[in-house]
Amino acid sequence: MAQPRVLALDFVGTLAGHGPAPDGRFIADVLRGLPGTAIPKDFPARFDAVTRRLRETDRARGARGVRTPFLARLARTVQDCGATVPDLRTASDAVFTALPDARVDPRAAAALRELRASGLVCVLAANTDRPEPVRRRTLRDAGIEGCFDALVLSGTLGIRKPDRRFYAAVTRAAGCPAEHILFVGDNAETDALGPHAFGMSAVLVTPGPRPAALPPDIATVPHLSELACCLNELGHQVS
Repeated sequence: MAQPRVLALDFVGTLAGHGPAPDGRFIADVLRGLPGTAIPKDFPARFDAVTRRLRETDRARGARGVRTPFLARLARTVQDCGATVPDLRTASDAVFTALPDARVDPRAAAALRELRASGLVCVLAANTDRPEPVRRRTLRDAGIEGCFDALVLSGTLGIRKPDRRFYAAVTRAAGCPAEHILFVGDNAETDALGPHAFGMSAVLVTPGPRPAALPPDIATVPHLSELACCLNELGHQVS
């Protein structure tokens, strides 16, 4: 692993826990409060059925970390049940503004502050349906919004990890080539193998056994708080 200049950091499972996912009833209640919408009674059941069906399709693809975005599931449901939603993006933003986000792990937040103070440029690089203002609010509430020089979010890009275009967006946000970026996250497919194939260094956050499929030059740590030890070994001093 080369000594990095930029830390690209995943969110859920790495910096935070898992937040709640909106179900059909929650979504219908939010959408009925928006101007110009007409939401049929069967919308909740239709949305939940669409989600189950697309989840099965996603699993059949065989690629971990790949799933149909919320906006696509919402659009399919609106079409299936004949709902009227003038602006799907506005509707999606309203749902996730009303829904609590994941809670940031205090130990991970402390580790991030330490890593940022060491001189690393930090980029949040996450698959998420939540709009950027919602994610920024979460980071701000945890006292770590200022740690990030840029946010690269799949919901904003319209592209999810492990699509190579996502990692290209990370390099643009970081302002440097892939070989100077260390990607850290908890999903082997999207946060380790994908970035590694793009030319980045990678560290997988996993409290369990090391996955057999990982190349030897991808390190593992049980928690983000242990990342500083890896960097110190490379000569990037994190005090």
